[in-house]
Amino acid sequence: MEEQHDAMTTEQAAEAFAAETAYWREVRGLSKRALAAAMSFDPSYVSHVESGRHKPTEDFARRADEALGAGKAIWKRWCDYEAAKTRNGRMAPRAPQAVAEQPYASGSALVVEHDAARLDYDGRLYRLTMRRLLRNTGTEPVTRYLIRISVDRYPGEPERSNAHYRTHPLTWEELELSATCRGEAMRWEAKHDRDAFKEVWLLFENGQGRFPLYPGESVWIEYAYAVGDEKWGRWFQRAVRLPTEHLEVQLAFPAALDPVVWGTETSMTAEASPLRTAPVRRDENGTRLFSWTTSTPPLHARYRLEWRFRANGERDATHEEFR
Repeated sequence: MEEQHDAMTTEQAAEAFAAETAYWREVRGLSKRALAAAMSFDPSYVSHVESGRHKPTEDFARRADEALGAGKAIWKRWCDYEAAKTRNGRMAPRAPQAVAEQPYASGSALVVEHDAARLDYDGRLYRLTMRRLLRNTGTEPVTRYLIRISVDRYPGEPERSNAHYRTHPLTWEELELSATCRGEAMRWEAKHDRDAFKEVWLLFENGQGRFPLYPGESVWIEYAYAVGDEKWGRWFQRAVRLPTEHLEVQLAFPAALDPVVWGTETSMTAEASPLRTAPVRRDENGTRLFSWTTSTPPLHARYRLEWRFRANGERDATHEEFR
């Protein structure tokens, strides 16, 4: 989820820019060096930006957004950074800025008590089900919740992926997005609609009434959507965008495909490294399940799981695998 931009300090805005850049770089499956080369920057520059040693610049933001096909998400973070500098009495932004949209009510502070993701694959279609236990620790009711949907069929090949989604864009019809809270269907509104990237407001309301999340309350929300394997890509990533107490991921594949899974984790200060604990595997009624959990993950941490199906006779991967 996004931060409350109206209250952002310059340092917080710079950190959000770095996190957004790292998010899109990892979605595209690029190393920092590869992204720097695609942007015609010095090989170490991306690393310095993501670690906070270099501050965001307009040129970097434009090139990174274009190279990663981020649909202006990185550019918006730069605009937020420039706006934060202006609020702090520093130099004015170099481009006209719209007023930043505040994701949640001022005075609200969301905490994710439990974040559970389950990705099912039937050999043709991926279906993701997300369940989150949200707690409002602020002073104002929360009436909407922002979610992000992004796909990349060819990680590490952004030009190929961009061309693929220009021809075969991700559509709302195929997603069949649905969401519930307290047994009530939630309305939703599109915030960004790109070929391979969507941002959606889940609203705590429907045609029968409203059910906001009041201060001190906790509530489970659940949402689900489906994407065909010609668009999904064999990876799934969780990015920690709100304070989170427990995070859980489960992958469910047909056992007949003989799936293998490996994973990496990345933070604001560390390169991608293998998950500290291996996913737990078990077979159940023709389905092979891989489960992985962690507690109190750091803000902006990213956990990425990848897989292949050995029954398809694919070339061996070079990654560490959990069988």
